[in-house]
Amino acid sequence: MKVLVIGELNIDLILDDFTTFPAIGKEVLAQRMNITLGSSSAIFASNLSNLDNQVSFLGMTGKDYFGTSIINILQSHKVDTSAILQSERYSTGLTVILNANEDRSNVTYPGAMAHFSESMIDFDLFKNFDHLHISSYFFQPSLAPSIPRIFQMATNQGLSTSFDMQWDPLESWKLPLPDLLPHVNVFFPNEAELLAATQSRSLKESFEKLESCANVIAVKQGSRGSLVFSDGQQNHLKSFLNTQVVDAIGAGDSFNAGFIHQYIRQKSLR
Repeated sequence: MKVLVIGELNIDLILDDFTTFPAIGKEVLAQRMNITLGSSSAIFASNLSNLDNQVSFLGMTGKDYFGTSIINILQSHKVDTSAILQSERYSTGLTVILNANEDRSNVTYPGAMAHFSESMIDFDLFKNFDHLHISSYFFQPSLAPSIPRIFQMATNQGLSTSFDMQWDPLESWKLPLPDLLPHVNVFFPNEAELLAATQSRSLKESFEKLESCANVIAVKQGSRGSLVFSDGQQNHLKSFLNTQVVDAIGAGDSFNAGFIHQYIRQKSLR
């Protein structure tokens, strides 16, 4: 299956194993550091490619060391990077992550990904693919207003689609879900994101608000598993137990990749 991923690209600097989160004006020591491929979109693309799908990526980095590193890492996972742009003007994005068990605190410098826009997309590409995935609505302000139209163009050309909005760092949650979700086959929020985006106190309330415009909503619930809502029905599955977890960073993006790997093969939602 051929999948096109449109999204953000950045490097992650992960700090781990510290006793407490640092307060302003104070310092703590981390016992582990890792510099690795970041961005929801890139992790999704890499893992989906690892499952033997043909995956191509469309986005923008800076023309710098981190940008070249991102492209090399994607290529090592057999992701087609020929459509990735490298900007002379903007630097590649970077996220600093303070990791703590199943949760984390992030600080992101958006860089080039904040300037990637619809005008940089060759829509003739769509005819070569079966599925379109877009992640990180709030980290791509130049692209965000066009995302509902991009999904509509994809569905008009016969592609299935999926969308992971990710967390809003400004917590304003200004995104047009009623306009966007009718053109999205699978919507991938985690529980906290869904409650915030719909201004709801419960998942039941969120589903009721989105029932008229959403198709499939796959809600990630961390160690509690996942819940899929479709056609007014809810289906909950417990999580798998992994006794050798390094950290939970990228877990949701990996969930998305596994789900879409089966979804585009028309497997049952369960």
